[in-house]
Amino acid sequence: MLSKTIMTSSTLNIWCNMGLPKPALELLKQETSALNLVFPASVQASVLVAAPPDPQIHSADIVFGQPDPAAILERNRLRWIQVSSAGYERYDTPEFRAAVKARGVIVTNSSSVYNEPCAEHVLAMMLSLLRRLNEAQTRQHSDRGWPGLEIRTRCHLLLGQNVLLLGFGAIGRRLVELLAPFKVRISAVRRSPSGNETVPTFGVGEIGRLLAEADHVVNILPGGRETAGFMSRERFEKMRPTALYYNIGRGSTDDQAGLVDVLRAGRIGGAYLDVMVPEPLPPEHALWTMPNCWITPHSAGGHTDEYVRLVRHFAANLRRFERNEPLSDRIM
Repeated sequence: MLSKTIMTSSTLNIWCNMGLPKPALELLKQETSALNLVFPASVQASVLVAAPPDPQIHSADIVFGQPDPAAILERNRLRWIQVSSAGYERYDTPEFRAAVKARGVIVTNSSSVYNEPCAEHVLAMMLSLLRRLNEAQTRQHSDRGWPGLEIRTRCHLLLGQNVLLLGFGAIGRRLVELLAPFKVRISAVRRSPSGNETVPTFGVGEIGRLLAEADHVVNILPGGRETAGFMSRERFEKMRPTALYYNIGRGSTDDQAGLVDVLRAGRIGGAYLDVMVPEPLPPEHALWTMPNCWITPHSAGGHTDEYVRLVRHFAANLRRFERNEPLSDRIM
């Protein structure tokens, strides 16, 4: 299959390896009509799959999608990379950071596209678990029983509960806004608190105390070497026996074997996972059958106009880039 190139008279070349549905593709063509837009022969169906090398990237000024990190390290013409996801662990290495810094390459991500759906997803799951909606649905699709009194007595209010956020980026900030009407107490853990956070934020050294106080622990940490296995068995065991755990960050941040053990033993109230290792999670994996564990297939960031919003976010940054203005969602 030959690569597709949309040629114009511009000096800026944009390389994009996203597999875009037609409305988003047409919008991208429209927004870049005065520029050179280049697609490799093989576009990416998922941001979780590493891209193969493509020689055309070496003539690009701008990259939009999920480029091969090794290809970026090899070239020196590139001026700006916009990663088409909120997560960017494949680029978060000392070698990559050093290379883009030395060459003055700007790197942005798409946090502004995914903060809203991910925050809404967590809030929906919190309310579902507290109001026992999942149990009622299970009964509807099994014995069609009517355990009204039993379920009513085990429902809880979110109002006034204690929420701990692991990480405090764009998703965490939006979740704080959505939780405001419930008057919850929110704190966060960050590797390096800035002091400008909108909720009390602590370093990792405080996590033991904070886990022991939380009713809800929400993991929105990025993947990478520094966060691998962050929620260890020992940290799960510090949680309250009624506490609920949520992960919409990256599955690599969990000690999944440890989580299976605490769920099996009833050491925590339950877990909701949108991310796991590996993905897809094999049908025989123990997490599927653990009591009080609910799984969604890495769908927290999904929404019907996801790709159109990705293109709009890129286009808005492109206009800023052309005007030499600061770019949104800059990470490097």
